[in-house]
Amino acid sequence: MPEPIAVEVRGVKVHFPASDAEHPVRAVDGIDLSVPVGSFHAIVGESGCGKTTLARTIVGLQKQTAGEVNINGRSIADWMSRDRLKFAKEMQFVFQNPLGSLSRRQTIGQSLEEPLLIHGQKRPLDRRQRINELLELVHLPDTVLDRLPRSLSGGQRQRVAIARALALKPSILICDEPLSALDVSIRAQIVGLFTELQRTLGLTIVIISHDLAIVREMCSSVSVMYLGKVVEVGDVNSIFEAPTHPYTQALLSAVPSPDPRVEKNRERIILSGEPPSPMYSPSGCRFNTRCPITAQQCETDEPHLLQVNHGGDVACHFSDTK
Repeated sequence: MPEPIAVEVRGVKVHFPASDAEHPVRAVDGIDLSVPVGSFHAIVGESGCGKTTLARTIVGLQKQTAGEVNINGRSIADWMSRDRLKFAKEMQFVFQNPLGSLSRRQTIGQSLEEPLLIHGQKRPLDRRQRINELLELVHLPDTVLDRLPRSLSGGQRQRVAIARALALKPSILICDEPLSALDVSIRAQIVGLFTELQRTLGLTIVIISHDLAIVREMCSSVSVMYLGKVVEVGDVNSIFEAPTHPYTQALLSAVPSPDPRVEKNRERIILSGEPPSPMYSPSGCRFNTRCPITAQQCETDEPHLLQVNHGGDVACHFSDTK
């Protein structure tokens, strides 16, 4: 019996108009993605590859140019046109900057109470009980309720943002770089919090991140993006221990090792040049202008995601496909 799918993306494109009408910005340019219920999936890649645009499209904050997004088996277009309020109970978004996503004029208590009021929880006692449950979930004392976001630490603010996202008991969280605005010393605490919430609440979590060390610790599966495309997908152990796509190999070679002896002797893959503009993507494989093993076929034929021997999917003409 196939696994139930929480998030399904099929052929999604997101193009933005540009000064050259014939060459729009192809932020996302044909992506397929399936995230099973209860999994912890990461989307990684360098800045500008389309990660955040894809995340915003999945949650309905950005309309796609083409393709389809299904949430728990239902088209997001249908959700938005018929049951927008119910959709908020299915999926929530955790933004990168908690100070920017929380109202600076509302106390923490007001921020946590607002979604409950919008969704018709009329009894003050019920709202207060749910707020206390949320504080317990994210390990915050009730003394924060009368404070404003600016009076909290970065880690506390992110905990509040996570608590607010959980207020309506969603089954899916989409998180856009939720750790990047935090001090290194605080990140480990929030990583532990996400892991705990995913396990205890059975959440499906999709996290956008550039911190590969944290992704390896938190996630069960990974999609690697390059220039609006997914180039490799697989479980986290296979991706990190035996990456197949040349871009994934280069990306992982840049992750520092905590062991100084390993760090001193390990081989790095240095890519030449800068990523091409999403307005003028190369023909064939999009990575061919920087790939160390490129061939003539790579310049003319676009590779598609195919299953490889370790069980993941890779878009490379030189991968060992089944």
